[in-house]
This record gives sequence, C-alpha cells and structure tokens, in this order.
Amino acid sequence: MTPRKVLIKEFIGDLPKNIFSGFVVSLIALPLGLGLAMASEAPPIAGVITAIVGGLLVSFFGGSHITITGPGNGLVGVLLVAITTLGIEGAYAAIIFSGVFLMILGFLRLGKLANFFPSSAIQGMLAAIGLIILGKQFHIMLAHKIKREDTMDYLIEIPFTINDAIHYDSKGLIFAAIVGTVSLFIMFFYPKIRNKYFQLVPAPMWIVLLSIGLSYYFELVLHENNPIDKNYMISGIPHIDEIITKIPKIDFSQWATLNFWDSVVSLTLIASIESLLSIKAVDKLDPKKRRSNVNKDLKALGLATVGSGFLGGLNVVTVIARSSVNVNNGGSNRSSNFFHALFMLLFIVLFSSEMARIPLPALMAILVFTGYKLASPDTIKKVFSIGKEQFIIFFVTLIITLKVGLISGILSGVAMTLIIHIVINKNLSLFTRNLIKPNVLMYKEESGNGSFFVSVKHFCSFLNYYKLKDKLDAIPEDRDVVLDFSMCEFVDHTVMDNISSYQELFAKKGGNFEIIGLDMHDAESKHPFALRRLLTDSGLIGSNLTKRQKDLIQTSDRFGLEYHAEKNREISFLYDFHYFNTKQVNYIYNRLSNDNNSLNLFDVEYFEGELIAKEVIRSTMLHISLNDEIPSFTLDKEGFLERVYSLAGLKDIDLKDYPDFSKRFYLKGDDEEGITNFFGRDLIQFFESNNYYHVQADGAHLLIFNKERLATIKEMKILLDFGKRLKEVIETKTHTTSQTERNTEL
Repeated sequence: MTPRKVLIKEFIGDLPKNIFSGFVVSLIALPLGLGLAMASEAPPIAGVITAIVGGLLVSFFGGSHITITGPGNGLVGVLLVAITTLGIEGAYAAIIFSGVFLMILGFLRLGKLANFFPSSAIQGMLAAIGLIILGKQFHIMLAHKIKREDTMDYLIEIPFTINDAIHYDSKGLIFAAIVGTVSLFIMFFYPKIRNKYFQLVPAPMWIVLLSIGLSYYFELVLHENNPIDKNYMISGIPHIDEIITKIPKIDFSQWATLNFWDSVVSLTLIASIESLLSIKAVDKLDPKKRRSNVNKDLKALGLATVGSGFLGGLNVVTVIARSSVNVNNGGSNRSSNFFHALFMLLFIVLFSSEMARIPLPALMAILVFTGYKLASPDTIKKVFSIGKEQFIIFFVTLIITLKVGLISGILSGVAMTLIIHIVINKNLSLFTRNLIKPNVLMYKEESGNGSFFVSVKHFCSFLNYYKLKDKLDAIPEDRDVVLDFSMCEFVDHTVMDNISSYQELFAKKGGNFEIIGLDMHDAESKHPFALRRLLTDSGLIGSNLTKRQKDLIQTSDRFGLEYHAEKNREISFLYDFHYFNTKQVNYIYNRLSNDNNSLNLFDVEYFEGELIAKEVIRSTMLHISLNDEIPSFTLDKEGFLERVYSLAGLKDIDLKDYPDFSKRFYLKGDDEEGITNFFGRDLIQFFESNNYYHVQADGAHLLIFNKERLATIKEMKILLDFGKRLKEVIETKTHTTSQTERNTEL
C-alpha cells in the first residue's frame, strides 16, 4: 500500500473521533466567540463568523495538525481600541489589512518572529491582556456598566462594583448579577468534577444551557418574563440568511491615518505572537509528536482573517484553550477544526433565536475567568521564582501595556531584557560584537548511533536564539543530541525555557536531548529555566546545580562513588600522560571518585596554543590507578590521520597474530616488545568488542576519554562501565603474569 493510501485510510479511520472532538470544541467556541466579540464591542455574531471562517479555511490550507482557530483572547484590547477609534467599518478594514500582513509574514518565512521576544516579556503581555479582559468585563458580569479611561481605572473600580451589586434595588439587576456570579463559580469549580461523562459538555456550554433553560423556566413554567434586565441580554443576533445577504460595509477611507496603521500593526503583531505561541504549545500536546509548518499556518491564518473581515468577522488566530480540548477529546488532524466550524454554523442556522436568551453577565463570567487564568497569581509566582530580573521584565511589560498599549508594552519588555542582560554581564560588547556572527556549530558524530553535537559560543539569548532553533529543527527527534554551552558566556531565560521543550519532544519520540557545559555557569535562582552566566572567578562553580550535576549525583550513588562539584587545581597527575605534553590544564571539576581514589571520572578544562591561537577545551576523562606496572602506550581508533602519523615516523605497533585489531586500532609506545607482550588475547578481544576510546597508560595509571568535549550523563555511565571492566581485564592479566613468573622462579 502506497504512503498516500495509508494516509487516506488513516484519515477515514480517524474521522469519527475528529467529528466528535469538533463537536465538543464547538460547545466551547460558541459562547467564547460571542463573549470575545462583545468584549471587543463588535457585534456578537462577529466572533462566531471568525470561528466558522477560520475553521473552514485553515483546516484546508493550514500547516498545523490539531490546532483550533477562531477569535483570540489577546486581541480583545487591540480590537476594542480599533473599533473605538476607527468605528466598526473602519476596524473591518484594519482587520483585512492585518490578514494581508500575516500572509506576507508567512511568505517571508517569518514564523520565527515569536522567538525574538523574551519569554518574561511575553508572559507580562499576556498577563496584561488578562487584566484588560478581567477589568472591563467584571463590571458587566455584575450588571454594572461603567466607562473609564484605562484598564487600571477599571481594576480599581472592582471593589466599588461588588459593593453596588450587594445593594441593588432593581430585581432585573439582582438576577443579572446572580447569573454572572453563579457562572463564574461554574468556571472555577467545574474542572474539579472528575466525571468523564459529565465533562463531555464543557463549562462554558453548561453556562449557556443553564441560562437558556432559566429563560424557558420563567416563560413556560412560571409564565413570567425573563427577570434579567433587558440591558444585560444579548441582542443583535441575525438569522443565517441575514448574515449571507447583508455583507457589512468596509470603510477603507482611513487607510492614510496614523490610528489606522497603529491598529493594523498591533493586530498583526498580537495575532502572530498569540498564534505562534499557541502552535508551539499545541505541538507539545500532539500524541504523534508532529511539528507544525508555522509559515504555512501564518499564510492560512492571514487568508482566513481577510475572509473573516469581509464577512464581518474578527482576526482569526490559533487558540490554545480550544486546541487543548481538541487534543483531550481525540482530535488527530485538521478535520476536527473543520467540524468545529461546521457545528457552529449549524448552531447559528438552527438556534440563532435561542442566542438572545443568553444573559451578558453569563458570557462575561467566562471571559473574567479567562482573564484571571492569563494573569493568575501562579503565573506571577512562577516568573518570580525564575529570577528577580525576570520579574522586573514581566512587571515593566505589564505596566506599560496597561498604561500605554500592547506594542509599547512588548517593546519595553524587549528593551528592559537587553538592559538587564548588559548590566548582569557588565559587557555591552559581548552582545554587539557577536550578535550577527554564526555562533552555533552543528555536526553529526560518526561514532555510536550518529548523534548530533551542537555547540553554542559567546552568548545565546532571545536576540539570536533563532540560529540555534534552526539547527535543532533540522535534527530528527528520534536521534541523540548533545547541546554544549561550555563556550557560551551567557544563556538567558528565553533560551532555557525553549530548550526544555526540545528535551521533552525528543524524549517522547525516542531520542535523547542532553545539555552540557552549564556547570561552570551561575544561575540567578534554583529554577531550571533561570538565566545562566559564566563565572570568571576561581572560586566554586555555579551555586545552583544544573540538571547534569544533579544527574551526576545520582550516577555517583549508582556506581558507589563520591561526587565533588568544586574546581580542583591539583592536576599534576595529568602531565604524566603524553596527551598533555603540549597542553595546559586549568582545573578539573565535577569529579566522581571511589574511596581509595583509584578511579576518578571528571570534567577538565585545558587549552592549546597561546595568545590569538589559544583554544580553550573542556572534556570528560576517566583516570584509573592500577595495582601493577604496565607498559606505557597510547591506543586509539585508526583513521586517516593515524595513517599519516605512521608515514611521518610515529610508528603504529602491529600485532601480527591479530591483523583485525592492528587494522582497526592505532597503537604506539616506546617499549614495543613490552607492549606486544602485554596485549594478549583477552585484552585485544575486550577492545575489539567495545566502543572506541582514546586510552593512554603512563605505567601505573590509565587515562580514558572519547571526544574532546564534555560527555553527557549517558556517555559518562558508559565510560565508567568501560573503565571498570578494562581495569578488571588488565589486573587479571597482570596478576596471572606475576603468578606465572613466581612459579617459574620456584
């Protein structure tokens, strides 16, 4: 069966669960679409149109697999400003232009745009958006419409609104406030009900059903009018034929004004950031661990936004909450997005008149809960736990966004991040000198299973993270990756945050993603995502242990060894080995040793050359002390360079009785006869049946390592095992030889 037929068969087989998932998502999308549109002061139907158009178009032209599209939380503030300053018809024009710009971003392959914004600044922006939504809708939730200058005023007024709601005299306002309060309680406590059948209907749809049911209860059972004040009921829901026949007027006359382009840029920026962040988050949830084509998705979102704007809808973005529901209910491909849109269309065709029975406070309670989740205390605690400097970035972005605007807020977050990085490093030139340099090197190692080694030099921050991301994206997720920061002076929180996602992705796909080289860096906190800065003093290494160091502690326990993290400059024992004749050792660190110090595994920093030719190297080596004297030798895998060395006079000792060994290994030493006698059958079979290592003997000690780089935890475990078994083979041989010699003397 061809791959295409397999995909078609799989698609058809998954169709039932994607239809079901699309239905469940539509139950959330309908009330959210209505609420988000009304929070933006757009017609309620605009949010539904956005979800329908987005679902239908992006499901065909998008580049993601299990995402859901529709109106986004992050755009509420920007749309509110656009509609207020341009009018609804002018805002539609701005929405259409922003859709065109989104398509241009996709064609220019600028899906990496979100990588240029610091994580803490993005968190601050999202928290500000949450407060904007919460602050403005909280009052409507309690049936108290107010007009204030900015979001801070809305937030300050919350206690006064609560007090007014408690003392309402109007029955209509009291019922409206009760509905809003009960709806908010449903949003908060519904997730705690762990019943799979009950939760097939999401909390927002329960609010809608209960609200409509309450309306019918008063009408059919009590024969009374709905007691909720008419000013707090949804109005203006057109029938489907009105939506089709009455296309809204688009006003392009303001295209030359500053307000117009400010709205266009803001809509484009926030829509792209919200979508790209959501796509990245949803990819982590994908059971099949597929990667989305973000540039293709941007083009599809832009096309859908243009279509939505012409039909009276809002910006189409990828939304994380609805996408998560899609994953949880078995959505496996883009057809679930299509069916979610189809079901929403059916709801409008069949139940548009029922929408007018939904109270505004009920919908606003859904948005208040959404705003709270974006700006929850847990988010603030998390940012603060990463580091005080991250909290400063978060707080500056939050305040500027609230007081000035979204673009000013995110730009201030970027500026503050850069200032803090320079202050922490006390080195402006570190950033300016290396920003445009190719600071990332990647190559595929031939030994083992062909793992990929990625080395980052100088500094790695949100400014140049895209260079590292491009390399990592090119590696299949089922392979082993070693990411080395040992030559990197500074690694910021944004990079650490993003790298953790790669570790999780590779682990779930059967690969292994390990970070090395951060043991010499100090962290601003104990949080694993804290920024890290290379220490320049001669004291202890970083005060907060890295994941690798914590894993080393576990490894030492497993092998019955002691772990010492500190730098150790007692390195004279290394100069007995030929390898260090032309190299200068600075120190060893991360040392694992046994009780009598006969076995030492450690990281070592040394350098070759001097002045401009000086090259610092960090590697992982194993030092073993032997009980008996053995000949001094060097053993390595034989390759092209080793053959050249032989031609240059550095003789390769060939063992005539073992031609395969002689062909595969480069063996040298001054005592050729002693070495030949020492390399017996058992020792040769040991080397032939294990991984290649560089092995040197100085007479009473062995020095073993693999590559001129730091080893991963996996490699260190293998090296320890190799060294312990090699010692046993050698000491068995020397003991047997000594016994034979004594018997001969007798």
